[in-house]
Amino acid sequence: MMNLNRFRAKAALKKKPLTSFLKKLDKIVPVDMQKLVDKTSAKVWQDIDCMECANCCKTMTPTFLKADRVRISAHLGMTEKEFKDKWLVKEKGSGDWVNKTQPCQFLDGNKCSIYEVRPRDCAEFPHHYKKPFDAYTDTFKQNLPHCPATVMLVDRLKKIVEKEYEW
Repeated sequence: MMNLNRFRAKAALKKKPLTSFLKKLDKIVPVDMQKLVDKTSAKVWQDIDCMECANCCKTMTPTFLKADRVRISAHLGMTEKEFKDKWLVKEKGSGDWVNKTQPCQFLDGNKCSIYEVRPRDCAEFPHHYKKPFDAYTDTFKQNLPHCPATVMLVDRLKKIVEKEYEW
């Protein structure tokens, strides 16, 4: 089981240098960055097991798109309205439908009780595969305090780029 307190402390220590690295990627991108990201990400997933963590489900909320709400409510035997009334709130500003509470109501231990019909936002998290990587630096900055895999990926990329590239 992952020690989330230790992760949060480590993420807090690494946040500034990793955020600075990601900001620099907004301006300077190594030519083969996507290849480097793909290779490094594959190694990260050999070291990280999301079911030992589930910090994203404990500290964040996904956006529930219309298709998500329809699919999940049908799975739960509810109408979409019943689903929204019971579990969701419309976020001020964005107008997105999000969880009323945290941790996520569908989290059972460290497992998602609706995994097979989970929201698209959850299925895509932590978005490491999105291309080009440098177009999503704001997403990665946001995920640093929540996701050990993102911290590990960005930290490893930072070390490689600073060592092997004109930076």
